[in-house]
Amino acid sequence: MNILSKNYINGQWIDWHGDTIDVHEAGTGEVIARVPSAGREEMEQAIAAADRAFDTWSESSLEQRIKVLEQLHAGLKERGGEIAETICREVGMPIKLATGIQAGLPATITKTYLKMLPDFPFTEQSGNSEVQYAPVGVVGCITPWNYPLHQVILKIVPAIAAGCTVVLKPSEIAPQSAYILAEILDGTDLPKGVFNLVCGPGHTAGDTLIKHPDVRMVSFTGSTRTGHLIAHAAADDFKRIALEMGGKSASVILPDADLGAAVKGTINNCLLNSGQTCTALTRMLVPADRHDEACELAAAAVAKMTPGNPLEETTRLGPLASAQQRDRVVDYIKLGIEEGATLVAGGPEAPEGCEKGYFVRATVFGNVKPDSRIAQEEIFGPVLSIIPYSDEKEAIRIANGTQYGLSGAVWSADPDKAKKIASKLRTGQVFVNGGAFNPLAPFGGFGHSGIGREFGKWGLEEFLEVRSLQL
Repeated sequence: MNILSKNYINGQWIDWHGDTIDVHEAGTGEVIARVPSAGREEMEQAIAAADRAFDTWSESSLEQRIKVLEQLHAGLKERGGEIAETICREVGMPIKLATGIQAGLPATITKTYLKMLPDFPFTEQSGNSEVQYAPVGVVGCITPWNYPLHQVILKIVPAIAAGCTVVLKPSEIAPQSAYILAEILDGTDLPKGVFNLVCGPGHTAGDTLIKHPDVRMVSFTGSTRTGHLIAHAAADDFKRIALEMGGKSASVILPDADLGAAVKGTINNCLLNSGQTCTALTRMLVPADRHDEACELAAAAVAKMTPGNPLEETTRLGPLASAQQRDRVVDYIKLGIEEGATLVAGGPEAPEGCEKGYFVRATVFGNVKPDSRIAQEEIFGPVLSIIPYSDEKEAIRIANGTQYGLSGAVWSADPDKAKKIASKLRTGQVFVNGGAFNPLAPFGGFGHSGIGREFGKWGLEEFLEVRSLQL
């Protein structure tokens, strides 16, 4: 068992002697680590350290910031195997996928900022004014468990690059990769206090972070419910906020699309990380006259996604990250049956041979009503709703008919037509005919899916204030 009885504050590992939080292995349910259940005092110490460090770091040279990020990038690459296995055990993503995504993406994102920073216009001219982009101040980062290191990197790398100082509160469900990150940063030239890590519950450590007057921005990824609380708390102090929250993304398959390819692409996206992905395409919209065919194709696709040990290279579908999340997903599957949707594949019963751990069968519902709860609420598990539509107008209305707007997809034999339909979706990103993920493109949501953008120059700009000098 890994006992991480420390917080990282002001460049030092501070011993913790209080209550701890158990970290469970998703595939077995066993306790694999214990981390601090720190609270207000420790968070206030970290915020004070970040506040003291801000004056110096905000005036650091671009070359100094780039050097630190180069050292971080090297450390992420060196410890990639350890990161992948750690997150595989905590979250349940199969090791082959975790190696490329959970460990690979943080290094990739860091590299994109290293390439971008030398040419970023921290000052520019507008008429008789010099426009300056200044760091916002101390940033509180609150991150989720589904992509635990990736979501941390999306915040701290641009924040540090902008000249901000950071206090990180990682998820208690999957915190160990944050400790690996702190160890890497501790070995770089980053000055003391620029990065701080405090592990603890949201109602104590998190509450202190979002309400403290010396924290000038909160960057959060997680549930819409928690984002709502953060937005209200930040409003009292006029803090900057960046919120990336839930999704209920629609995959719109047009009548002329290659149905087999579209269904396969949608299923692969929906089941990535066992559905524990905010951008998951969990609603598949198909022409009514091809609904049954789509159901057959979907059932055949998920039949290949047999849940198994995430540490095995051949596993494609792992467990969920916690017992709580497993129970929540199973309840939604039961709800779908109660609502009258057709159970095409899967179901609420535990998968055979997976009695230990937090496994759920990949489940597909057909004939789902657009206003049903399984079509409106984020389930965050391997559950797909297939919804028939009569024409393109209705398809667009259904796709836009939730409170969310984070992602989506459009499939058509006509690329121009696909782009036209995509431009009508009220969502932050749309995959057109399976277009590749782009780490330089802006990422964020409409509506209840969020405020602000991550990735690329947009992610950097979130951590900058704008000042003009009239000359």
